[in-house]
Amino acid sequence: MKFGTEISTDLYNEWRPFYLDYNQLKHELKARTTGHGWGPKDEQEFTLLLEKELDKIHDFQKSKTSELSRRIREAEKDVKRLVAEELQTDREGETSLPGSRSDPESQQHQEDPYAHDGGSDDDLDDDDGNDTDESFEALEDRFHGLEEEVAILVADVHDLALYTKLNITGFMKILKKHDKQTGMQLKTSFIQDYLEKRPFYKYNWDALIVKLSKLYDLVRTRGHPVQGDSSAGGNQSAFVRQTTKYWVHPDNLVSLKLAILRHLPVLVFNAEKEFEPKDSAITSIYYDNEELELYLGRLEKTEGAEAVRLRWYGDIDNKTIFVERKTHREDWTGEKSVKARFPLKEHQVNDFMHGEYTVDADFQALVKKGKKSQQEVDSMIQLANEVQYAVLTKKLQPVMRSFYNRTAFQLPGDARVRISLDTELTLVREDNWDGRARSRDNWRRTDAGIDFPFEQVPPEDKEIFKYGVLEVKLQTQFGQQPPEWVQELVQSHLVEAVPKFSKFIHGCATLLPNRVDLVPFWLPQMDVDILKPDTGYLSVIERPSTIVSKGTSRQSSSGSHSPSTHSYTEPLSEGEEDDDADLSVAKDEDKRTGLSGDEVKAAIAYREQMLKERREEDEAKGVTPSKEKEKEKSRINFEAEGNNEDDGSPETSEVGRRRKPKHHREKSTISATLKTRTLSIDPLAPSSAFDETLKTKLRGARDARRRAEESGNGYRDNENDEGGNSETEGENPALGGIKPGADDRILERNWSAPAGKKIAVPVRIEPKVYFAAERTFLKWLNTAVFIGSIATTLLNFIPPDDPRGLISAWFFTLAALLSIAYAAGIFLYRSYRLRERRADGLYYDKYGPTVLCFVLFAALATNIGLRVSEMI
Repeated sequence: MKFGTEISTDLYNEWRPFYLDYNQLKHELKARTTGHGWGPKDEQEFTLLLEKELDKIHDFQKSKTSELSRRIREAEKDVKRLVAEELQTDREGETSLPGSRSDPESQQHQEDPYAHDGGSDDDLDDDDGNDTDESFEALEDRFHGLEEEVAILVADVHDLALYTKLNITGFMKILKKHDKQTGMQLKTSFIQDYLEKRPFYKYNWDALIVKLSKLYDLVRTRGHPVQGDSSAGGNQSAFVRQTTKYWVHPDNLVSLKLAILRHLPVLVFNAEKEFEPKDSAITSIYYDNEELELYLGRLEKTEGAEAVRLRWYGDIDNKTIFVERKTHREDWTGEKSVKARFPLKEHQVNDFMHGEYTVDADFQALVKKGKKSQQEVDSMIQLANEVQYAVLTKKLQPVMRSFYNRTAFQLPGDARVRISLDTELTLVREDNWDGRARSRDNWRRTDAGIDFPFEQVPPEDKEIFKYGVLEVKLQTQFGQQPPEWVQELVQSHLVEAVPKFSKFIHGCATLLPNRVDLVPFWLPQMDVDILKPDTGYLSVIERPSTIVSKGTSRQSSSGSHSPSTHSYTEPLSEGEEDDDADLSVAKDEDKRTGLSGDEVKAAIAYREQMLKERREEDEAKGVTPSKEKEKEKSRINFEAEGNNEDDGSPETSEVGRRRKPKHHREKSTISATLKTRTLSIDPLAPSSAFDETLKTKLRGARDARRRAEESGNGYRDNENDEGGNSETEGENPALGGIKPGADDRILERNWSAPAGKKIAVPVRIEPKVYFAAERTFLKWLNTAVFIGSIATTLLNFIPPDDPRGLISAWFFTLAALLSIAYAAGIFLYRSYRLRERRADGLYYDKYGPTVLCFVLFAALATNIGLRVSEMI
């Protein structure tokens, strides 16, 4: 599809006058270059047209974001006002009912409702009940109105984010077209002199999303946030836990956050604290030796492979550093991979890592203060001693730093679904191996904080990962499917499963190419375009049908073809153990997710409806939380990104209920007239190319880097007008994530992704699979020997002049030969498929055994028939 057609198709009709007039600019360019040469006057007039369009777009986005913030604030005030009125109505309803606690006489009436009933007050009682019902109905109607307003806000934020991406893509395309057709270089100067001064494309949506999330949570819970019981859930052995990681294209981040926000709130450490960007920052320092022993162990998943890292949360001035050790366990051991950690003060880290300080005395002091039990302290001391011993004996030192901003989603006290989204992932070298002093004798380098994109760090020392990393942690009972919305999310076009992805492994493979001999499976596929067309599995935006525009972008997707939903097959990663951290629902989810207030409102309203329906289903089934379970704070964290087994308790508690009046409180539902719609916009899809030799990639990378230096960084553009092809200026897509220092390295990819996926995940073949194939082969040979024995017996012991016996022997011989041929053929075929790691091989054959049984039956029937005919 031509980009001019695409921008006309995917824009929001109500904002049509404020989009980039791409077709007019293209027409102007064509008209001025046809018939005569492009002169300075043409250049000046075309630049003025571009500037006019830029001013229009910048002013519109600025006004819309301000308007959205204002509407969020007004909606918050409306919710608080409605909650106050609701509480007042509840109190009035309680005092008006005959069972009021403040009225002893009415309590007596409640015990004996017929004691003084003369039948004369029935009508009056009915009127009072109707008045109470009407007041509750009015409140619910007003909450419905707020829910629809939230839905509109969510859709507006989503469309505004797409508006931004569509317009910046249009600018890049028309500038490239101008440079190509006129021979004059306008792109570089226009970016520096105009776009940089009106950076509408750099707007951070996270703050708006967190605000919207807070509003959404208030609306859906009617002002009573969800409270969970982390102790609920029963026996831990009754649950299956699995963790899977996904890549998320930058174009899908806003849509993904909105999709998750409709079901799970944002969790934060301190819900009362105003959101700051540094609150979501997580930094880790990974240790290894010059042989990269820990890297290889984690990559090959050897039994007992360890990873040692230091981690802190927030800004660089955080004084609490966590020392963590992750240990991998193979399935055949029957154990789970685990992660354990203990805290240190920042000034103690160097001494501890150098073996000059032990934690015994400080940790024992925690027992005396009553903060820890003796058993907990003993475990921490043992862990500290083991980590310190490993660092000293294996000569571990700082090697790699990972930085990212994390947004965590979860219902408090409910561990069934936990989701985290890491963005702005950056890997930074910490070693001193090549003669450059980075961390020196310190445990971390001092020239890098949390100021993404770390401009003070040399380009060869950092790797900026171009995708977001989504982590989905599920906890379900045996045989139980995850929630339907989770299945739709992971099967949608928004994510691409990469089960074994590791930040530490990716950093070493890209930044230390001359030291690693083995690379992860995803590295040769870093240039693959993971941006996929809308599959129809997931509808992110919902608007009340009464206010939906007739534009193309508002069309309901209900009438379009929806793909059939297959049974859910989650691509397994190793589980992860969560760190201990007190988390709660964020009150400013729009800020923390970067979405606008309108979008977050709609998402929260939808989420509340889903929670309410689930509560009603549980009540209908008679499922209630145990009253004798001690309630405690849900201690969950989302900071781990390694490959460890989840140790979280099976917290399947019922969502805490808000207080309800006695009349018609259950009538609160989201309007049934909501219509879903999906957008076909894909304006920023990077080009997909793969070359087997790294040197070819490097040549293209050098050219791309040279063009990026001339035109500036951070802008997306397309090579042509086809909407599906694009590239990121300033990035090196041809590198596939490899740093320029790896000239001599050749990466090959000998497999292809299955249909519907972009990243091919190698299949791990256990040794027992080969043994099973051989065992099946020997079983069939055993059958062939038995059948052949019958044939040999007939041939050796029947008279030569017995034709009936010879015919029977011939049939059994044929059955034996067929059995041998089938056994050999199927064994060779399956062995080949296993070596090729193809999961779609002929591992179940319903025809071969059937044919052999039929041949054997025919041989037996022939033998019996011939002998019977001889007797007759």
